[in-house]
Amino acid sequence: MFETIMYETRAGVAWITLNRPDKLNAFTRVMHKEMLSALKTAGKDEEVRAVVITGAGRAFCSGQDLGGSDNPDYGEVLRQGYNPMVQALVSIEKPVIAAVNGVAAGAGMSLALACDFRVASDKASFIEAFIHVGLVPDSGNLYFLPRLVGHAKAMELAVLGEKISAEQAKELGLVTKVVSDEVFVQEVETFAVRLANMPTKAIGLIKRYMNKSWESDLNEVLEYEALAQKTAGSTQDHKEGVTAFMEKRKPVFTGK
Repeated sequence: MFETIMYETRAGVAWITLNRPDKLNAFTRVMHKEMLSALKTAGKDEEVRAVVITGAGRAFCSGQDLGGSDNPDYGEVLRQGYNPMVQALVSIEKPVIAAVNGVAAGAGMSLALACDFRVASDKASFIEAFIHVGLVPDSGNLYFLPRLVGHAKAMELAVLGEKISAEQAKELGLVTKVVSDEVFVQEVETFAVRLANMPTKAIGLIKRYMNKSWESDLNEVLEYEALAQKTAGSTQDHKEGVTAFMEKRKPVFTGK
């Protein structure tokens, strides 16, 4: 089905694997198109309640494949390739996990930042590699990074371009958790299935309006919360949650 990625679903989770291990899963135009297609598929599939993005081989993603044409128009590369992918990641109303199995560099780091959660192997690393080739962080990097680590630290990471370990990333608040490489896949799967078994509609609403909150004032956020709560209150999962609470049992959510 795909040339540069793998896509499979199991236990309510869509697994998207960047699959150019010989190139450290560097992005190409084809990969952009396939990632966008996979994200749209996962978003429309009612059986999918969480998404995992990871890399094949020893890297998560090394960023843009620089072995292409000479003097490309990077602005158009972003507008046509990376930006639609990032917008799809943000707009999909399901939790998205970056399973960072190795180095996440340049746009690969941007991809991880655009996800809702980042679970990192203890062998993973992160690097804002753009500065080393005279470029500017892109693919949402300048939006997500300062929101995750603060303005001063974001400037330091972006301008100095120093590699940081998974543990350093955890200390900065860049990753949700760091796990041993030996049990990495099992830990990611456990975390993804946990999210897939939660109230999917509520998670989607949290994601939608938390993203909107950055550009909104308090009164707008209060109204967003009222709209979201009205919607969430009409879901089957809310009814199941209340019933389970009254019956003193664990709720069984269906994502509806």
